[in-house]
Amino acid sequence: MLWALGDEKTRHVIEQAHERAVATVLRWLEDEVAEIRWASGRERAKTPALVVATFRHFDNRDGFPLLHEHGLILNRAQRSDGSWYALDTRRLYQHVVAAGTLYTLTMTTEVCEELRLATVPREVTPGLRPVMEIAGVDSELIDWSSTRRQRIEDALEGLTNQYVRDHGRLPGERGRHGLGWWAAQDTRPQKKTPRPLEQLRAWWRASAILNFGKQMVDGLLERCRSAGAAVRARVSPLVDTALAAVDVAAVVFTVRRAFARRHVLAEARRHLLETLRGCALPPGLDDYIADGALSRHSRQLTIPQEGRRTPAADQLTYTADFSWPERWWIAGTDGKPPRASTRYERARVASLTLQNAIRAARAASVGAWDGAPAATALAITHVVRHPVRDTTLTPSDAAVHAHQQAAMPERLEGRTTDPATWVHSPQNLSRLAAFEREANTRRRVIEDRELQASAAAAEPADQHRQEHEQQPDTGPAPGVRP
Repeated sequence: MLWALGDEKTRHVIEQAHERAVATVLRWLEDEVAEIRWASGRERAKTPALVVATFRHFDNRDGFPLLHEHGLILNRAQRSDGSWYALDTRRLYQHVVAAGTLYTLTMTTEVCEELRLATVPREVTPGLRPVMEIAGVDSELIDWSSTRRQRIEDALEGLTNQYVRDHGRLPGERGRHGLGWWAAQDTRPQKKTPRPLEQLRAWWRASAILNFGKQMVDGLLERCRSAGAAVRARVSPLVDTALAAVDVAAVVFTVRRAFARRHVLAEARRHLLETLRGCALPPGLDDYIADGALSRHSRQLTIPQEGRRTPAADQLTYTADFSWPERWWIAGTDGKPPRASTRYERARVASLTLQNAIRAARAASVGAWDGAPAATALAITHVVRHPVRDTTLTPSDAAVHAHQQAAMPERLEGRTTDPATWVHSPQNLSRLAAFEREANTRRRVIEDRELQASAAAAEPADQHRQEHEQQPDTGPAPGVRP
């Protein structure tokens, strides 16, 4: 809305941020993701560069403002010796979400810094992840440009009713995603003849003034700056990397259970977008948080074996050592039936539970150590240094592990996020001993039952054999001819 209805300076800032964000994503794909393959995929190598053709569009299929870029990537890349090989397109597709979050974080941060704005979360679909919008943009303007949403919702209601008639139940979370995609495809209009940007902007401004008035359209940027100043006054420019790692690991594990580094990296970028609200961040902070979540709060399932090719870092599957939250039901509103909590809602509850426990334990530890020597106080907290970032104090790894155990003791049951303690800790050894005693008892009971059953089955046969041996001989006597 700011790009479509703002002045020339505002439009220029947003377009430049868009161009830099697209370039940043393509550079990240080249440096971190793209690979070429040969020998039926058995041999792989990093791609030195990608060949990409980009096409900029200014509107959606209904003619309303939607600045976006289409990128066509050539599925071959050249090696240093001049030979061309095929791209691993599956690997590119797997990193689509991480690339999208990088674009959103990069563009939003630059726009907010240049225009002194901030972002706020807006819930689009109940139970799903909120969308970060520029603070101060009226919801009426957003709905005015989102022309397809109501048609998709109407089509989705009909598809859901048909699903209930066919299966006798409401669709699950994955089923709702599939029905939503189906509804979007069914309501997708045909493309229209493209028009120049100047003509589109004139029509957008006239339509917005006709619907909302000239005062709302002309004062949009100032309202956004006022709302952004209020948000920035409440947001700290520093990021607690320890809490961020806990949040990222808890959310990704609850939503996916098994995950790779690309999922953690995408969630780290979402966390920064929701935490900083448009404030600037140092380069590489998303990788720093993702690495912390993987190293401290997850364990690797795919173990590299000797004699086999070592999988890439983002191809390893991890499982965090957090408890799986229980599902609960949410009462319906506006005559709608109750619905089950989504994975994202359960993930947020798990994350907030852990974060609150860590904050409470941190405050208690700081209060307990007031007046202690400096060397003793440093044993509780350690310094995390990051490029272009002020030094901040965060809890040590051991403290984080202890606080996680204290957060949900009935679920964690003595487990920690340190892989070295999973088998050798006293709690786990006692649990394993109890499990072994119970298993031995059950095994003895089963063996006794099997012996009794085999003995009972053998008794009739023995009795029949004894009767046969005791039966008198009715044949002729010895020495007597018949």
